[in-house]
Amino acid sequence: MPHLLIIGGNGVLGSAAANHFLENGFRVTVFVRNRSRAVSLEKKGAIIVEGDLAKPSTLTGIFTGIDIVLTAAHGMLGMGNNKSEKVDGAGHKSLIEEAQKSGVKHFIYTSVYTASADHPVDFFRTKYFIEQFLIKSGLNYTILKLPAFMEWHVYNLLGKNIVQKGKTTILGRGNTPVNFIAVKDVVAAIDKIILKEEFYNKTIPVAGPQNMTRNEIADLFGKALNIKPKVGHAPVRLLKLFSVLVSPFHPGIARVMKLSIYTENSDETMDPKYSVQQFGLSPTTIEEFIQSVTTKR
Repeated sequence: MPHLLIIGGNGVLGSAAANHFLENGFRVTVFVRNRSRAVSLEKKGAIIVEGDLAKPSTLTGIFTGIDIVLTAAHGMLGMGNNKSEKVDGAGHKSLIEEAQKSGVKHFIYTSVYTASADHPVDFFRTKYFIEQFLIKSGLNYTILKLPAFMEWHVYNLLGKNIVQKGKTTILGRGNTPVNFIAVKDVVAAIDKIILKEEFYNKTIPVAGPQNMTRNEIADLFGKALNIKPKVGHAPVRLLKLFSVLVSPFHPGIARVMKLSIYTENSDETMDPKYSVQQFGLSPTTIEEFIQSVTTKR
């Protein structure tokens, strides 16, 4: 069976992908910063390689015997040695350069749908830069252009507080439609493209099936819990102020605030025709996802 290397095996996407491909007979190696957090994957048969994208020396030799690499690490919220410039920029550039030396058959890069050269948030400009670097690398690549993950943006950053406390705070007015995707659907899409030559050297958008505002999502959590949640909003003017004040101390949090400001007046939607239905799969709706996380409490 093919040997898959997952960069960022302890993250929400990396761990889901590792479990899926281990269950489907792949040899799986996970590259992680913290080996102790990967114990459950090791027990299931994963090979654990401890390293750090911010430390290029730890990348040497990691591609030996590897057929496919899947990137699932990012530093959007990172700071200090793990800041975005080191992880998303220089780290991924070094990763691609190391892969060039090794004969990797397929490099799958997870990017973001709105990445662009002139995006006002640096993380998205960096993602675009790495996309272009990979395209020019000579490797067989697939770039997946993804929206926000439901696990983070629907639950952790919004619905979790409604589930636990009956209230939440939305950054901005919360009226702009955004596309969200379940991580299991991203993994299902990867399963369909992995090591298949028809997907080599392509950039593929993979959307969730719905575009929905954060206010609408808060209402859906309320309906699922049979409550009327208290929903507060952080005004854009405060986000602008605090993004400047916080930036020297925690650039990741400042980046989230800047993104929330940008989202207020930008198009964050995706065409549902690009959902996992393009691979013959059934996409997870936001209602289904909310039902799954509220019934577990």
